[in-house]
Amino acid sequence: MATNLPSGLTAGTYAIDPSHSQATFTVRHAGISKVRGSLAIADGNITIGDDVESSNVVAAIDAKSVNTGDAGRDGHLQSADFWDAEKNPTWNFVSTAVEADDDDFVIAGDLTINGVTKPVKLETEFTGTAVDAYGNSRAGFEAETEISRKEFGLTWNVALEAGGVLVGDKIKIALDLSAIKQA
Repeated sequence: MATNLPSGLTAGTYAIDPSHSQATFTVRHAGISKVRGSLAIADGNITIGDDVESSNVVAAIDAKSVNTGDAGRDGHLQSADFWDAEKNPTWNFVSTAVEADDDDFVIAGDLTINGVTKPVKLETEFTGTAVDAYGNSRAGFEAETEISRKEFGLTWNVALEAGGVLVGDKIKIALDLSAIKQA
């Protein structure tokens, strides 16, 4: 059964606006704190169909844009120990299904990090529409997922003297997207 679009959202193609969108991540560090970072959205489109289920998303995240507030850590994350940004300059997402979940959405798709592709589900909230100062029709979305970094071949770690490891396995990824409707 087709699910109607939320109020204010109209069918069409929306280009993700990199200057008003970003991806963030959170991972446990040394078992006692969290490291947070951000990555730039390089490119992407959200195609809204006549109903929720006929919609889709394609997006690329710039792996070299990582910013955790520590240049040394950022360089290490870009290295072959983690996502090898020279060889794999983008993280890519391609949706495979979109389903309504009350007033929100679940977007299933394939996420590629470090050359490894795995299925993920993005819990997604439509945050509304607006016309910006330049007359562009915009739509906003927030999405979250959690992945196992080991499933993407990101296995580098260091054992801690007191037990445990330096970098946790679970990574929370959040997206804050502003997209401009194309003519």
